[in-house]
Amino acid sequence: MALSVGEIVNGKITGITNFGAFVETEDGSRGMIHISEVSRSYVEDIKAVLKVGQAVTTKVISISEDGKIALSIKQLEKPEEGQRENRKPRDNRNNKSRQKDAPRQPRKKYEPAPPVTSPGDFEWQSSSTSGSFEDMMSKFKRTSEDKMSDLKRGESRGYSRRGNGGGRK
Repeated sequence: MALSVGEIVNGKITGITNFGAFVETEDGSRGMIHISEVSRSYVEDIKAVLKVGQAVTTKVISISEDGKIALSIKQLEKPEEGQRENRKPRDNRNNKSRQKDAPRQPRKKYEPAPPVTSPGDFEWQSSSTSGSFEDMMSKFKRTSEDKMSDLKRGESRGYSRRGNGGGRK
């Protein structure tokens, strides 16, 4: 008799490892119950919950192409009303011990950065329109040459362009 997904089968535990328990079903098939499928509550040590030779009722949750059968006891358990699935307790270092009575602070809405009027300290458009294109171009060249000479002076002293001062010597 071939097992199918969703079928409920009885069997006996034949072996236990740290990650699960192996089960032989009544029809002779072998499957495994992963530790996460043993109980709705957190199971730290599977050997404390299941024993070799113990009779179990399981549900077939999957059958892989190579014939491996995944079983679950947890899916047969009914959760109590209002009970959530218990999981391993987390170490919440980021959560400051917040009082339950304290109101939550509303999240700040996204505020875009103020618009950039001019990059760096160079004026792209002169406040007075009396200058010609040639005047603006010569001002740009002077500013650019000053910046380049500052950069070259820094490199000659052994500083890299990134400013970490750790250039090869």
